[in-house]
Amino acid sequence: MTRPATGALDRDRFTDAEWRVVSRLPTPAAVQRYLNALPYNTEPAGATLRSFRGVVATGTAHCFEAAMFAAVVLEQHGYPPLVMSLESIDLLDHVLFVYRHSGRWGSVARSRDPGLHGRRPVFRTARALALSYVDTYVDYSGGIKGYGVADLRDLGSYDWRFSVRSVWRAERFLLDYPHRRIRPSRVRTRALRRRYREFRAAHDDLKPVDYQGMERWTPIPGEFMAAARFPFAGPLWRARRFP
Repeated sequence: MTRPATGALDRDRFTDAEWRVVSRLPTPAAVQRYLNALPYNTEPAGATLRSFRGVVATGTAHCFEAAMFAAVVLEQHGYPPLVMSLESIDLLDHVLFVYRHSGRWGSVARSRDPGLHGRRPVFRTARALALSYVDTYVDYSGGIKGYGVADLRDLGSYDWRFSVRSVWRAERFLLDYPHRRIRPSRVRTRALRRRYREFRAAHDDLKPVDYQGMERWTPIPGEFMAAARFPFAGPLWRARRFP
C-alpha cells in the first residue's frame, strides 16, 4: 500500500481553536503533559472513539482517543502517525502513540492505570518499548500477550483525524493488525497479580506506581501520586526476564 508522505496538513483543515492546540504542543513531552491534564474519558453516555477533533471539542480522552490526538498533533511537527496496539489476555487492549528520537523508541499515552502512560525515548526497539509495559499491565485480569505498530496512513482516505463521529474503523484496523507475540513468565505474572491484589486491598482505591524501570516513564498525572507513599517494590520486581 502506498502511504501519503509524512508532513503537515493544510492549515485550513483545522479550526482556530484546534490550531492553537497544535501550535503549543510541538514535542511528545508537551503532548503528554497536555493529555495528563485532561480528565480521563470514562464514557458516561456510552462508548466513544473520538478523533483529534472530538478530543479538542470535549476536553477528555481515553487511551485510544489520546493516541489519535497525539498522532494528529505530532504529525504536524514531523512525526509519522504511528500507534502501538498492546493486546491483552482479558481483551482490554491499550493503544499508544509511538515515535523515534535519535533512533530510540518512546511513547505518548493516557490510561486509567499509572504505569500505562508514556515512555521516554530510550528503547532500542519497538519490542523493548512494548516489554516495558508488561509488568504494569498486570492487574486483576490483564496481561500483555502481543503488540503491533501500525501506521495510521494505511487507513487511506478514512477520516480518523477530523471525523465528528466515533472512528470505529480505526479501532477495527488495529484489532485486525498483525501482532507479535509476547510470552511473559506465568510464574512471574501470577506473582505480579497477587502483589497487585494485595496492594489494592490494603490501599483502598489507589493503584501502585512503584515499579522497576520507572525512570524510563514520562511524568504521570498527579491523580496517581498519592500511591507513591506506599512502596510496591521488592525482590519480585528486580528480575526482568521475558522470553
